[in-house]
Amino acid sequence: MRQTLLLWLKGMAMGAADVVPGVSGGTIAFISGIYEELLDSLKRFTPGALGIWYREGFGAFWRHVNGTFLLTVFGGVLFSVFSLANVVSYALEYHPVLVWGFFFGLIIASIIYIGRQLPLRSPAIWIALIIGTLVALAISVGKPVQLPAVWWMVFIAGSIAICAMILPGVSGSFLLLLMGMYPVVLQAVSDLNVLILMSFFSGCVLGLLLFSHLLSWLLHHFHSVTLAVLTGFLVGSLNIVWPWKHTLETFINRHGEAVPLVQENLLPFAYAEATGSDPQTLWVILLMLLGLSLVLGLEYWASRDKLNTSRATDAGL
Repeated sequence: MRQTLLLWLKGMAMGAADVVPGVSGGTIAFISGIYEELLDSLKRFTPGALGIWYREGFGAFWRHVNGTFLLTVFGGVLFSVFSLANVVSYALEYHPVLVWGFFFGLIIASIIYIGRQLPLRSPAIWIALIIGTLVALAISVGKPVQLPAVWWMVFIAGSIAICAMILPGVSGSFLLLLMGMYPVVLQAVSDLNVLILMSFFSGCVLGLLLFSHLLSWLLHHFHSVTLAVLTGFLVGSLNIVWPWKHTLETFINRHGEAVPLVQENLLPFAYAEATGSDPQTLWVILLMLLGLSLVLGLEYWASRDKLNTSRATDAGL
C-alpha cells in the first residue's frame, strides 16, 4: 500500500507540473525515479501485447504491460489535473515568481542528484550534457511560427508535443505554442471539432508509443550518455523556469485571457524596475531551498529505505 500511495503521489506531482506552462510531467517522473519504468511500460503496448491478451487472457496482458503501475501513475496524473489544476493555476496567476522559484529549486536539486550518478571524467558525457543543454536552450528561446491548421499538420504537432511531454525539461504545451498549434487545439476543444481532435489524439498516441520505444532503447544501450543528454535538458530548462520574467509578447486564449508567449529573464532589481512588482527575493530563495531540500530529502529517504530492505532480505537469507 505504501508503494502504491507513493506512485499515486508521484503521478499527482506529474499532473501538477503539466498544468504549469514550460514544465513537463516528464521532469517530475525523471526526478522521482520512475522515468525508466514508465518508458519500459509504455513500450510494451505493441501488437504482440494484443496477441498475449488473445492467447492467455487479460490477466497476462495486464501483467505484461505493467498495468497496475501505469494505472496508479496516470490515475494520480488525472486526479491532480482535475483537482489541483485550479490551485496551481491560481498560484501561477497571482504568485508566479514564487511558483517558478520552487520549480527552480526542484530542478537544481535534480541536476545535482543525477549528476552524481554520471561518470563525469568521460569526455563523451560532457559532450552529451552540453548537447542536451543547448537543445533545451534553443527551444526555450525559439520564436513562434504559425503552421497551417490542417488535420495532417495537427497530427504531426501532436506527435511532436507528446514526445516533449515525456522528456524532462521540455514542455509539450510550450512546443505547441512555438508551432502556433496551441490556440488551434484549444479552439478545437471549444468547438468540439472532431477531425482536429482525433488528428491530435492519434498523433499523440503514435508519438508516445514510438518515442517511448526509442528512449527506452537508448537508456538500455547507452545509459550514461542518454542520462547526460536528459540532464542537459534539465540544465537548459532553468532558462524557462527562472522566476523573474518580463513578458514581451502574449496571445489571447479561448477565455479571452492574455497568456505569455515571449518572455525575457531579469535579475530581481531589474524585474522590479521593468514590471513595478515586488521581486519577493527572500521568499523566492526560501522556496528554492524548499524545492532543493525536498528532492535531496526524498533521495536520502529512498536510499535508506533501499538499504533497510536490503538488510532485511540478507537477514532473511
